[in-house]
Amino acid sequence: MTYSPSGFTPADPITAPQIGVGMLGYAFMGRAHSHAFRVLQYMMPTVAIPKLIAIAGRDGQAVSEAASRFGYAGYYTDWRQMLEDDRIQLFDNGAPNDVHAEPVILAAQKGMHILCEKPLARTAEEAKTMLDAVKRAGVKAMVAFNYRFVPAVRLAHDLIASGKLGRIYHFRATYLQDWLSPQYGTERNWRMDSKIAGAGALGDLSHIIDLSHYLMGTRIKSLSAKTSTFIEERKLPGSDQMGNVDVDDAFAAVVDFENGAMGTLEGTRVANGRRNANVIEINAENGSLHWNLERLNELDVYWANDEKETLGFRNVLVTDKVHPFMQAWWPPGHILGWEHTFVHEIHHLLDAIFNGMPIAPHGATFQDGYHAAVVSDAILKSGRTGRHIDCQY
Repeated sequence: MTYSPSGFTPADPITAPQIGVGMLGYAFMGRAHSHAFRVLQYMMPTVAIPKLIAIAGRDGQAVSEAASRFGYAGYYTDWRQMLEDDRIQLFDNGAPNDVHAEPVILAAQKGMHILCEKPLARTAEEAKTMLDAVKRAGVKAMVAFNYRFVPAVRLAHDLIASGKLGRIYHFRATYLQDWLSPQYGTERNWRMDSKIAGAGALGDLSHIIDLSHYLMGTRIKSLSAKTSTFIEERKLPGSDQMGNVDVDDAFAAVVDFENGAMGTLEGTRVANGRRNANVIEINAENGSLHWNLERLNELDVYWANDEKETLGFRNVLVTDKVHPFMQAWWPPGHILGWEHTFVHEIHHLLDAIFNGMPIAPHGATFQDGYHAAVVSDAILKSGRTGRHIDCQY
């Protein structure tokens, strides 16, 4: 979604086109996306009116309850049947990672536009099949790397793209969570099974890979990495038996970018006390930027040649009308939340579908999703072999 200080020029909601939505998945991401579809109808400039046609999931009772609660007209227990519903023009895939490729490829073949949760796929090879499918079909397709749509992150991107920071020296990112720490006794689930998830923390927290490409405006060229699994067995749900964990609990990588900058990426799901600490810092010739997801409305800015900055970073509350996305929301100082990123994201996709706007550079294309998968594969390979790996795109 583009923005300007002069504000939006919304279309007439009475004459705006409608688009039928089919959602796969009713858990965490299905709920977040469904909320966004409802909210954008009355908060964002009208591009099109989403009609929530159907939601799909394997558990009949659970998916029927989700359809009622989220506002879908109906539900399916087989996503293949849902994709035969000719009322659906936009397929939103919020399912586990092993159910990304096949439904997305079929949806593309049927001419549906696509929003797919991250990571795009379990491997770069699988992601490439999805990328090829949407290219052949000519549909609009976006990966739900929603942190691109945080106002403070967009502001950081624009500052970097403007050239004001000069040459970029460092990109560093950490994404720290603790929900797999021992004291919680978290049972084994699909996120700990490589056949379903592909990777562990690396796939879950792949936002930082995508943000490195988005903010730096260039790709990771090569890297050295380490991955670790600290808790190799976990209790199986509803059982006293233990199940093997064959994905990473944590990863760390030192990366080289194609523009000569260096970077570090670290992600873990066993950092006690860290709930959702995604922190980005960029150091450059003329200044630095710092952002923390847990304080997502704020961007810390330092200008090296400004006498006013002798006391250090300046904290900018990114809520003014001149800031990205904020024309659609509240008066300055009234902060937004994590859930609003999905509203911005889906609005951007609808703008691309109905107004011919490009998904890139601000939305994550399937090409971007593939690039993130290439880096993920390289981190796993480096962690396994101990070697420095060139990223082969």
